[in-house]
Amino acid sequence: MSSEGVTVTGAEEYPVFESFDDYDLDENLLRGIYSYGFEKPSAIQQRGIKPMLDGRDTIGQAQSGTGKTATFVIGCLQRINYHQKVCQALILAPTRELAQQIQKVALALGDYQKVKCHACIGGTSVRDDIDKLRDGQHLVVGTPGRVFDMVGKRHLRVDDLLAFVLDEADEMLSRGFKDQIYDIFKTLPPNIQVCLFS
Repeated sequence: MSSEGVTVTGAEEYPVFESFDDYDLDENLLRGIYSYGFEKPSAIQQRGIKPMLDGRDTIGQAQSGTGKTATFVIGCLQRINYHQKVCQALILAPTRELAQQIQKVALALGDYQKVKCHACIGGTSVRDDIDKLRDGQHLVVGTPGRVFDMVGKRHLRVDDLLAFVLDEADEMLSRGFKDQIYDIFKTLPPNIQVCLFS
């Protein structure tokens, strides 16, 4: 489905949602969305959120600044069971800065849900990562190298993952991260939802 420079594969049979209230989202997630300043879904959000909520594999393409990050963050936050202190969504980004930006969006949108989200990125303390992961995180955002290291050493458990998201997927798969991403992917549950955004 394509409109206004937005393409979402996996959304063909879905209607376009004009309001966040139409998604049947958790009340606390809705509060977070409106508190963050969103009033109505952008084009990518109108088409990309619903397939994610339904657990569908999704490919979304849109220009920067169109609400792409919030699209996959909302999709992940809605699917998480907050009574379980285990990682249920994993988001990979090509740079530390982008991973930290995604983490900030997740913490803001999930504020009323009390989401626990940690950024596993290079250039930070490995010990801090281990401690945070041991404490239980609902959602982990990171760069491929550090995430691969944490998965390989079993500090980041992937058994309960529901969703795996690649942000800037085209860049990540062409920038030499392909092998690390594949090595991470091989450890994930076989029925995991895979979402690619660029």
